[in-house]
Amino acid sequence: SYLTGLYLVHYSIHIITWNVGSAEPPDDITALLGLNVGDGNTDMYIIGLQEVNSMINKRLKDALFTDQWSELCMERLSPFGYVLVTSQRMQGLLLLVFAKYFHLPFLRGVQTETTRTGLGGYWGNKGGVGARMSVFGHTICFVNCHLPAHMENSDQRMEDFESILQQQQFEGQAASGVLDHDVVFWFGDLNFRINDLDIQAVKSAIDNNKFSALLEKDQLNMAKDSETVLEGFHEGPLKFPPTYKFDVGTNTYDTSGKKRKPAWTDRILWRLRATAPAAQSSEKRGSFSGLTSGTKVTQHSYQSHMEYTISDHKPVSSIFTLQFPYKLDIPLVTIIVEDEWNSVADAKVIFKMAPKYSRSSWDWIGLYKVTYKCCCNFLLTCRWVLSTPRIMQIFFDKNMSNNMNTIVGVTEPFQVMIAHHFFLS
Repeated sequence: SYLTGLYLVHYSIHIITWNVGSAEPPDDITALLGLNVGDGNTDMYIIGLQEVNSMINKRLKDALFTDQWSELCMERLSPFGYVLVTSQRMQGLLLLVFAKYFHLPFLRGVQTETTRTGLGGYWGNKGGVGARMSVFGHTICFVNCHLPAHMENSDQRMEDFESILQQQQFEGQAASGVLDHDVVFWFGDLNFRINDLDIQAVKSAIDNNKFSALLEKDQLNMAKDSETVLEGFHEGPLKFPPTYKFDVGTNTYDTSGKKRKPAWTDRILWRLRATAPAAQSSEKRGSFSGLTSGTKVTQHSYQSHMEYTISDHKPVSSIFTLQFPYKLDIPLVTIIVEDEWNSVADAKVIFKMAPKYSRSSWDWIGLYKVTYKCCCNFLLTCRWVLSTPRIMQIFFDKNMSNNMNTIVGVTEPFQVMIAHHFFLS
């Protein structure tokens, strides 16, 4: 497709939110990731978890080793070519961002932020974790929230969300605040409940698949008409039953003494900066909204996953396509290697830097296995040996300690000593 002479990018994003109730990860998340019906066509996975086990002994272990949830997601996604771009943890809140390895040079300015709202802002059991980046030159921000519980705290939920938006500030002149980004995705256990109706009326409506009566009393839907902080936020139609509260291990709503009223606590919304009027598509592909600059967001699915029973919440997922004109189509660094490294003499790299790329003393090149899970999984880093103004040749040496937050170039796979395959980035 073309638009005013510019090639359009169609970038797919799969977002998952799940309050896991301090449970251990399930054995299989294939269906949740959609890998049972696809072959890894999604460009990016965004996974937002709430109530990850944050007991002191568990947090100490997670500080020394990768937590079980992150490890499970990496193990499942890496065979399909996904790499963990960034992650952010705040007590029980966890945000994971995965992308296809060949998109990494076009994901720039990656930053994360946390905001505590529990106990007046001193405790991180509630709040938000965010990650922002530029994707092919367009700014995107993801915010995973766990807002206050209970029916009567709807106003407090809105106040906390507004605090999260105000407090999460990122470095750089472009898109320093959450709402400054071209696209914002807001998701999590937002904890909004259903007003007025009693538990029997709610359950009866669910049993008879009459969600419209419940949605009219949904606190988040009601707030959209009055809360200015929600202006511009869109949500697809809720065609699945409320995702809270279930007896653990079952698909039965709460039978405990508390008998919590079912509610759509787990939600995924999006917002576009300077939006044109949103439209709801009558086509099967879902709802869409677009920027005046030509950027569009199309939601293809919005569903819960009833088969997962480890928590009193059901996970919710949504698949989007972002369509926007190319602003970036050439990596800042082009890396050239031989197809095979059969000897030490072959273990060299030539790379070319774009004129606008400014080198840093922190720059480095890493050697990775094809199945690497995150950017920290390098086998070797390198030292510089020969330099011209824009072309450089390097040989690999022992491991070196460096900091990095953006990959600016990546090779195709190549073979080392015939037995192993690697990427350079």
